[in-house]
Amino acid sequence: MKDYIIINPLDNVAVVLRPFTKGESIENVVLLEDIPQAHKVALKTIKNGEDVIKYGSPIGHAIKDIKAGAHVHTHNVATNLDDVITYTYEPKYPEVLGYKSNRTVEVYERSTGEYGIRNELWVIQTVGCVSGMAKDMIENFKAKYGTEGIDGVYTFQHPFGCSQMGSDLELTRTLLQDMVKHPNAGGVLVLGLGCEENLVSTFKETLGAYDANRTRFLIAQEVEDEVEEGTKLLKELYDQMKEDKRVTKPLSILRIGLKCGGSDGMSGITANPLLGRFSDFLSINGATTVLGEVPEMFGAEKLLMARAKDGKTFEKIVDLINEFKIYFKNHNQVIYDNPSPGNKKGGITTLEDKSLGCTQKAGAAVVQDVLKMGERIRTNGLNLLCTPGNDLVATTTLGCSGCQMVLFTTGRGTPFGGFIPTVKIATNTALATKKANWIDFNAGDLVDKKNMDELLENFIDLLCDIASGKKKAKNEENNFREISIFKDGVVL
Repeated sequence: MKDYIIINPLDNVAVVLRPFTKGESIENVVLLEDIPQAHKVALKTIKNGEDVIKYGSPIGHAIKDIKAGAHVHTHNVATNLDDVITYTYEPKYPEVLGYKSNRTVEVYERSTGEYGIRNELWVIQTVGCVSGMAKDMIENFKAKYGTEGIDGVYTFQHPFGCSQMGSDLELTRTLLQDMVKHPNAGGVLVLGLGCEENLVSTFKETLGAYDANRTRFLIAQEVEDEVEEGTKLLKELYDQMKEDKRVTKPLSILRIGLKCGGSDGMSGITANPLLGRFSDFLSINGATTVLGEVPEMFGAEKLLMARAKDGKTFEKIVDLINEFKIYFKNHNQVIYDNPSPGNKKGGITTLEDKSLGCTQKAGAAVVQDVLKMGERIRTNGLNLLCTPGNDLVATTTLGCSGCQMVLFTTGRGTPFGGFIPTVKIATNTALATKKANWIDFNAGDLVDKKNMDELLENFIDLLCDIASGKKKAKNEENNFREISIFKDGVVL
């Protein structure tokens, strides 16, 4: 096992891969104090005001002299970032590593031309107050008919659809409509109350193209026994779905979301670079990956902008970044009040430090398109999507864009899952060992015993198995399935 890493030859800090104690040496530099695992140590004296360099880029500046061998963290480093800025299109396309593969996955082909990796029956609630009824319908259905031949029956509770106005109501409706059309659902019952702002009638009129054979609508106030009526409609859908069979398709049909949460100092060294290599592998094979978390692009956004496929896409990335900064400012919040306490405890010092690690999930491929919140994937390859950093909101939004699965790297650990399979990749072996009931894959092996190429092949094997239904993600095993819808405006 390696003891430390200098990520880029330009770096003036090293990251320790195990706890170091005062008096030990790194690169002939004697440590002046204890350094926690995944934290940084100065390799040379960094003077007050001088940039701290990690990943070959500034992650902030020293706010006092930092001696060689000293711990480099929040007590002596501050961000360089400030406010909304102007950008210039300066294309730069790094080498994309990967190879053409003849691997295939077993998936469900939908009448819409999309492909699902699950064949689930969903109850989509237009409003929060029907949650109890939705659960009762599902329990009644399962007691009468079971779920043999499909991958389960689920509903996803949320508090919205009423007491909302303007863009909040429109976004709630749009995201729920995206879920209705999601290919992981072989059948969908849309359930409303009957007096909410997000009326089923309006929902249906604005839904756009959908599979009418696999979609039913129910307004609870219009029937005498909503549970029995809902159960009847679920049975109609189930009778069709249970005949669905998986078909063999190339990797190009995959649409995968990229997300991180509870990051630590190892995130940008192990798990995020692994996802970057996987994203590039999928791009080379005609598939699609989607990177969200706009606030965690701040400080690394120029790297993504330089990879825009053309000037129009560059401008869309600029709007993506600056509009989210303006959102912060409109709420009188500090744009760069990030990382979180857990991130800092794990060794991340500034937002640049976090973002330069976070954006490695996007690999080196060209950015093909940029999506607003609620928009669905239009273009294969690497996409950027407007989401906040919040784990559940971002995962929900990624799923609504059409991703069949989300890959979620974490150094601190989290059990949650979205409405699509949410695969957890640990940044370190200690977490993977301690929380084996949460973690699907250990990227900590990258520093313990495996090289990137070997680890990537193991990861591809796992993802193909999950996509093909041969293996469940841990959130599916634990039945952790939730959604959270972005909210900006007032509640009536």
